[in-house]
Amino acid sequence: MIYQSAEAWRNAPQKRVLFFGMSGLGKTYLSNILRDQGDWFHYSIDYRIGTRYMGEYIADNAKREAMKVPFLRDLLMSDSIHISSNITFENLTPVSSYLGKPGSEAKGGLPYAEYTRRQEQFRQAEVKALMDTTYFIERAEALYSYPHFICDTGGSICEWVNPEDPNDPILKTLANNTLLIWLKGDEAHTEELIRRFDRAPKPMSYQAAFLDRVWNEYLTLFQKEESQVDPDDFIRWTYAQALAHRQPRYEAMARNWGITLTADEVSTVKSAEDFDMLIAKALEQP
Repeated sequence: MIYQSAEAWRNAPQKRVLFFGMSGLGKTYLSNILRDQGDWFHYSIDYRIGTRYMGEYIADNAKREAMKVPFLRDLLMSDSIHISSNITFENLTPVSSYLGKPGSEAKGGLPYAEYTRRQEQFRQAEVKALMDTTYFIERAEALYSYPHFICDTGGSICEWVNPEDPNDPILKTLANNTLLIWLKGDEAHTEELIRRFDRAPKPMSYQAAFLDRVWNEYLTLFQKEESQVDPDDFIRWTYAQALAHRQPRYEAMARNWGITLTADEVSTVKSAEDFDMLIAKALEQP
């Protein structure tokens, strides 16, 4: 870790942190608090993915749908209109909409082969965005004179790394430049995340082996053909399994590469000073 003690953290002229964990446990909450203090640069992995690495995929997909409408097709072909996504830190819907959900096309689903193709595009994009972290650390200081840095990662970071490998290229790069912090929820938080997801299921990105396993299990368990799968039903069914799949991976990342904060601890943070004290306390733990 780049901060070996609470004292090293307190005295560091440049504090650099990376948050990881499931969505909904405080990554964006903490990032916004620190960013609003005025001396923290906020690097959002999901925003970088959507604007730098998947922007063309997203725009082309929207154009493809528009080309099916004769009125819009004529305007596009004559360069009379322009289609692009409006991605912000608070609105990453274009990314999740492009990822989509597998299943019945009549219910808005994608063929499984196309779904997995987009999943692989996202994997490559996220790996590149994660490896861009060092560039943005340098850029934040050189261009904007920000002394402190936050990397706000997506929930799928654990899918692309091997936390038990001391030479994992992604984790090694990130840990050499930031303090990795797992925002951990308890059973009550997990139940709430599942309830929240059930109310409004959204596309997610998964490790290929995990996704193939749950897809085939779903088809067998519910005796469905691909064209019969309700896309929302499948991703609801998958979500709880994804939480169980990711939990030990997050835990290993924290154990081998960083520290842990609980979601309850995170909820008490109201300022950068609160955050500093919380990190110092975590670094004091054996």
